[in-house]
Amino acid sequence: MRAFLGIDTSAYTTSVALVNQHGELIADKREVLKVELGQRGLRQSEALFAHIRNLPFLFEGLKSYWDTYSLAAVAVSDRPRSLPQSYMPVFLAGAAVARSVASVAGIPVYTFSHQEGHIMAGERGSGAVLPDKYIAVHFSGGTSEVLLVQPGRDSYYDISILAATTDLHAGQLVDRVGVRMGLPFPCGRLMEELAQGTSLQECKLRLSSAVKSDCFSFSGAEAQAFRLLEKGASLPEVSMAVFLCIANTLEKVLRQKAAEFSIKDVLMVGGVMANSIIRKRLLDKLSHPSVSLRLHFAPPGLSADNAVGTAWLGWAKWSKNMGKEV
Repeated sequence: MRAFLGIDTSAYTTSVALVNQHGELIADKREVLKVELGQRGLRQSEALFAHIRNLPFLFEGLKSYWDTYSLAAVAVSDRPRSLPQSYMPVFLAGAAVARSVASVAGIPVYTFSHQEGHIMAGERGSGAVLPDKYIAVHFSGGTSEVLLVQPGRDSYYDISILAATTDLHAGQLVDRVGVRMGLPFPCGRLMEELAQGTSLQECKLRLSSAVKSDCFSFSGAEAQAFRLLEKGASLPEVSMAVFLCIANTLEKVLRQKAAEFSIKDVLMVGGVMANSIIRKRLLDKLSHPSVSLRLHFAPPGLSADNAVGTAWLGWAKWSKNMGKEV
């Protein structure tokens, strides 16, 4: 049986995945890059080295599949976004391995953007049947954008930015506040656990949500959160306030853009969108009959950085080109 290998070397996760010729996920191997306590991230050179070190071990985890599957194509994310000048050194690690494997095996290598991988993982992971045109939210540690997604010509998707952050990304807001609390990076999961120790009704803290027509900002919320921590505010309440700020920001943007483009379907992708508090808040506010947006979420594991979406993109492109063989 044929299989399609996906590789993604993002800023903080090394990942490989396999899907079979029917588009079924058969393997998902990942290693989160390690960041020292108190640090807010890694330099690109450090992350690139970590990916080079991690990839051989992840490939060893695929050994058991080669008796059953033969590779038909390799897919890799080689840039952050589908733009000519989009570039980050970390993606060189995955691209180099992908091209080497494809060359030795004599099979095609397909390149996609990291953002396209997130969107495909969200599409298939959510199980939703989406229209040709929809809005996608990509919120992570390196991206905070609200997007218009349509079928592409040169790329798999035609992606246009409807609104974006002017300073911090949503994931950066979470991690910077979390590190200030003394939590290990990345901080999202531990802050979510802290926030679940309080309720929306109990939490009296609020961080401002700064939104204009096509942009939004999180730097003011970061400064407010730091001041609250300096004054001794409880960690659960500050954590809840951070997540509510992100949700309220998105609510404002999505109300505006959904009305402007007459779109009802919204796909949520990126590691920040795995947060259960943000998800519930958005569903409560935007699924209300007065708004009636259809929000689609992938399982949390497919919201975070992964090679699964990239593998599905390779399978989809190969199937389109070689459909008679599937």
